[in-house]
Amino acid sequence: MKFNCLRNILVGATLFVVSTSFSFSQTKIEKLTSKENEKKAAALPAARSESPRPQGALNVHSLGIGLGQTSILGDFDDNGEDKITFDILYNYSASHSFDLLVDLHSHKHSHEGRYVRLTGLATGIKAKLYNFDNFAPFAVVGLGFYSPKVKRIINNALVESQSKVVFGYHFGAGGDLKLNDKFTIGLLAQYHNPFDIKQELAPDVEGSYFKLLITGFFHF
Repeated sequence: MKFNCLRNILVGATLFVVSTSFSFSQTKIEKLTSKENEKKAAALPAARSESPRPQGALNVHSLGIGLGQTSILGDFDDNGEDKITFDILYNYSASHSFDLLVDLHSHKHSHEGRYVRLTGLATGIKAKLYNFDNFAPFAVVGLGFYSPKVKRIINNALVESQSKVVFGYHFGAGGDLKLNDKFTIGLLAQYHNPFDIKQELAPDVEGSYFKLLITGFFHF
């Protein structure tokens, strides 16, 4: 009988020790797990704050070409004919809503011995109206430097005008379709109006012209 009591006491003590050890180990594991989760949670915002912000289409340089019809207006129309021309274009994405657009062009319109040469460097602000998937319609307005020159009939003789650089303005509208990260195509309709060029012994050189271009840009 004593042996049975002693055995019961030993078994009970053993079970108590095992139960206590298990509870201690479980509590320790829970504390370690909790601390580990706290460390991960504390490190998560820092990792997010250190990750680079997506730039999207900002700060992108683009070089392109515009090909289409140039229609000359006013006095220019008396000395030349409309024709297919091309422009060299540069675009810089300054923000999500506004771009810088630069247009460089020079072309000659001839007609029966007379001609009109139109040279311009026009800079403008391109306002993107909204984005629908990869398509963005826009409006553009700006100022530029122009140097139109004409060969016209004055007093029954063909006379070339003096070459001068003048200021002028332009405005227009269009749309861009982004094909991928490197290429964009679109349309551009633009009206250019150089200021009148004074001549010493001849009438002023005055006129304007309209362009309707298919555009293509390479981004870099």
